[in-house]
Amino acid sequence: MFRTIYPDAGIVSPDADVVGDVLTDFAVAARSRPEHTALIHNGTPTTFGELAEHVRDTAIRYRSRGFDAGLVGVLVDHTPSMVTQLLGVLQAGATYCPIDSALPLARKQALSEALGVDRLFASAARSVAGVRTDTVDAAGPVPDPLLPQRIWHGQDAAYVLCTSGSTGLPKPVVVPRHALTVTVRALRALFELTPADRVLQFASLSWDTSFEEILPTMTAGATLVFDDAAHSGAFGPFIRMLAERKITVLDLPTAFWHELVLHLHESGAALPDTVRLVVIGGERVDPTRLRQWRSLGVGHVRLLNTYGCTETTMITHAVTLNGPGTESSVLQRTQAPLGRPLPHVVDHVTAQGELLVSGPSLATGYLGLPIATAASFGVLDHGTGPARWFRTGDLVSRDDDTLLHGLGRADEQLKVSGVRIHPAEVEIHLRAHPDVAGAVVLGEQRLGRTALTAYVVASGSTTTAELRRFLGERLPRQFVPTRFIFVAALSYTTSGKVDRAAMRRIGDPADALNTAHPSSHGKAVAR
Repeated sequence: MFRTIYPDAGIVSPDADVVGDVLTDFAVAARSRPEHTALIHNGTPTTFGELAEHVRDTAIRYRSRGFDAGLVGVLVDHTPSMVTQLLGVLQAGATYCPIDSALPLARKQALSEALGVDRLFASAARSVAGVRTDTVDAAGPVPDPLLPQRIWHGQDAAYVLCTSGSTGLPKPVVVPRHALTVTVRALRALFELTPADRVLQFASLSWDTSFEEILPTMTAGATLVFDDAAHSGAFGPFIRMLAERKITVLDLPTAFWHELVLHLHESGAALPDTVRLVVIGGERVDPTRLRQWRSLGVGHVRLLNTYGCTETTMITHAVTLNGPGTESSVLQRTQAPLGRPLPHVVDHVTAQGELLVSGPSLATGYLGLPIATAASFGVLDHGTGPARWFRTGDLVSRDDDTLLHGLGRADEQLKVSGVRIHPAEVEIHLRAHPDVAGAVVLGEQRLGRTALTAYVVASGSTTTAELRRFLGERLPRQFVPTRFIFVAALSYTTSGKVDRAAMRRIGDPADALNTAHPSSHGKAVAR
């Protein structure tokens, strides 16, 4: 077994094919350029030397409290402290389990229960009703700077993130350190990151897209930018912030990119010249928005379309849609492909068209859910010998240029604003409302993006606003349907299953803002 020890990072890597670890790469970057800016928060910089010291102290504090293994639930927000927490937990040898502080209380509780953590740590003391919180004190002396070095193994869990599940409960995905390290190194190469880059932190901290932003940036010696204007909800301040902070790389949900393109197209505004790379992913690219983007005079900006699952560790496939390096055949297409596998990824398309993914980036499985793990992960032989594969549930086709094209879902899961959602989870919460007798949630394409529509059978007096409020207190915003259509009864097939095709035929777009239940069977009636 090959071992390389990096004392500054406290890392022992036993993997013959991966020397070191993602923390090794961070330590090398920090040691090489200690005075270079690692983080900027609303204009305030933190150097790599300072960040490395904060990370070391955080790791020691966790380990002094017994967290040198196992899961650590961390309450996070869009500030540099979350980077310190992420790297500190990893350096301590524990498993990082982030929960976004912006989530509804009920969702925080559900995630904590799914992870099995008895408390959530925060960088500063804060009170969250119904959730036990603790703090890793950043002030005062380090408890014991001479704790024995922690030995890490490639299959040790690096982090756990929860995806939506058909049971109504979150499904915790366990990603090992080996998979994380391989993927981060691949993304540094894919994004062509250098210390001169400034990458915006934009993604929700409960999704692995945030890791795409943070870890390649930190290990490349580049600068990660936090700014409140990124989350203002207004494009004017957002674009001005990009110019002021000299952002070079953006990683955006496809749905947000659609809206940004429309704003640029209609307003005549322009991205600052500093932007060189825009990464998008999460759902199908709207052809109209792609055509508009290509007409904006952004030929110097590389537009990278990406695909991946939480279970396969961030991005597995990518293709450049516009800008430097775009293939002429891609420029001629009206439909954007998903891309080709990255060098560390092996893929296979079954006879039914389902995409399977293999390689070193696969997750260990679902925490505490052996049946679900066995259903999604398995050892198969697709002509190259037995290997472990993940069933993505996505239907694809491969063209003559070896590019994959998305054809939809093999099951009922959807991607809304880049977040994978099982409608059954939303349905379970809707049915828990005292005035809801039945509900079915469907996905539909509206204005170039996937949106959720809820068909509701009301047993009492309720409204769209009330149901939105009810779900908003329990689920992330991406899970809350944009349309509520009240019906007298759900339609069923002869086998007793909800007839989703029939439900789609019931509602009319004019009824999208219904505010009360209907008075006749099979029709959605507004009041």
